[in-house]
Amino acid sequence: MPNTIGIVFANNGDENLQGLALKRPIAAVPFGGRYRILDFALSSMVNSGIRTVGLVTPHHYRPLLDHLGAGKDWFLDRKAGGLYILPGVMHSLAENSHTFCIKDLQSNIEYLQKDFADNVIITSGNQIFNMNFKNALEFHHDHQADVTLIYKENDSSDDQINEIVLEMDNEHKVFNILDKKGEESSTHDQLNFVNMLIIRREILLDIVEKYSSFGCIDLIDILTLNLEVLKIYGRPTSSLIGKIRTVKDYFDRSMDLLDLGIRGKLWLGADQIHTKIKDNPPTQYTSHAKVCNSLIASGCSISGEVVNSIIFRGVIVEQGCKIENSIILPKCHIQKNAQMDYVILDKSVKVYGENVLKGSSKNPLVFLKRTVI
Repeated sequence: MPNTIGIVFANNGDENLQGLALKRPIAAVPFGGRYRILDFALSSMVNSGIRTVGLVTPHHYRPLLDHLGAGKDWFLDRKAGGLYILPGVMHSLAENSHTFCIKDLQSNIEYLQKDFADNVIITSGNQIFNMNFKNALEFHHDHQADVTLIYKENDSSDDQINEIVLEMDNEHKVFNILDKKGEESSTHDQLNFVNMLIIRREILLDIVEKYSSFGCIDLIDILTLNLEVLKIYGRPTSSLIGKIRTVKDYFDRSMDLLDLGIRGKLWLGADQIHTKIKDNPPTQYTSHAKVCNSLIASGCSISGEVVNSIIFRGVIVEQGCKIENSIILPKCHIQKNAQMDYVILDKSVKVYGENVLKGSSKNPLVFLKRTVI
């Protein structure tokens, strides 16, 4: 995909993840046994042919750099283009309610100025999806749009909370952008903006120059103010998109992976989700192991019972343990006869034998990194 660069905002707020994002951005939170949440946005960019991607980082960005390195596993270790780290504004200056803070772009304006791409694809780094942007770019070009907002139609089964809702005419031109943050999803069909857009690079530069003195105003708010000036269109997507804003979001989107249909749409299509490669040995299952409807990564040792759960790399589950409806992040050690249900263990947690840990589907029990229980 020529003449297009990407920007991933990986500095989304973390106050609702009960410590899972205490020392890492949401984008760096492990997901699905071997991935980080950021992998989905970054892989979608790369699979769409984008070879220049800027990553807007928060102040606690070390886990992102540890994971990404030079971008080799995403084919972004390049002489021309590649992966760019774009430090965001000081976290004390920006509110967590902002998705695409214009100050973040202003402080990294050289990234936009030095490239001569026609368009910029912008997305947030706190979503689970696998999308190829080629069709959306064709739509953007065919309509000679200044901005193309990607949206998804909700239905009565969609339990996601609405944030930004679009209103369009029959030609897909956006005439209204409604902020419905915090409102429950309507039973009526709505066009929900999915925090992905395509914008002409020159238009974006003009916006940054004009509005950077306004503080941490959101790019979407600026577009709302300029609906009569800019040619803004909406383009639908049928891709699965799961936003991660709370612990329940994280738990539900993780448990969705136990559905073969959802795994197929995310992982088994033509476009692969890339992540950091680790050469672990295969997982060892002893004669006492029982596993049902679970995802278990490499490098584990399983001697207990695992049901409806996701186990990351390097986890040890000793004999007599029973793990149900839980998410166990890397290098945790669960000793003999421990029991857990609806639990999330962050990395390197140690659970002594005979402990019983129990949460609920609406309020899973979370233990922070390196906790000893």
